[in-house]
Amino acid sequence: MSIRTVIPLFPQFTALDAIGPYEVLQRIPDIDITFIGHERGVVRSDNGMLGIEIDSTFEDYPRPDLIVFPGGHGTRSLMTDKRIIDWVRSAHQSTIFTTSVCTGSLVLAAAGLLDGLTATTHWGALDVLTAHGATPTATRVVEHLEERLITAAGVSSGIDMALRLVEVMFDRVAAEAAQLMIEYDPNPPFDAGSVAKAGKDVVARVIEYAQHRV
Repeated sequence: MSIRTVIPLFPQFTALDAIGPYEVLQRIPDIDITFIGHERGVVRSDNGMLGIEIDSTFEDYPRPDLIVFPGGHGTRSLMTDKRIIDWVRSAHQSTIFTTSVCTGSLVLAAAGLLDGLTATTHWGALDVLTAHGATPTATRVVEHLEERLITAAGVSSGIDMALRLVEVMFDRVAAEAAQLMIEYDPNPPFDAGSVAKAGKDVVARVIEYAQHRV
């Protein structure tokens, strides 16, 4: 029986937040993935350059087995979207796991799923988790297996989260097979992938670039 997995999409989602986990999970024959959203049709990423097709609505999947909620600028409006919040709360009751990447965790927090738990998100939004009852941490992937919750930090960490998810749901060999299939063997030319490692000038440039996207 296939594990019915949904990846919610919305205007101004961050592409790799969704596609990173998708590329890992879709390698496993027992996982079936559907991109869902408010309505069927093309939705565009946070820079407007990339469009992905939404195949089903939230109401089409009231009881998914697995949720991977991506982030992006668009999550801010979702935090007060009653339709989304109600769906997250209801769907989580029967999931195997409910997971998030980047600011997707803000939606889980707004739905009350992270109350009193440690959680992570993009480094620029950690304070928002605090305001919604979670305890933020800079850890790349945060697991609460008994609560069936996993949150991942910014963008690329969704790949790490998905690999760990495959290990938990199947076994380590399955996870390593998925890793090999996507040839995920990071060796970046720079060591500036976290705030702790990046210089002040790099952080300032990130803020500058981000302002052009708002």
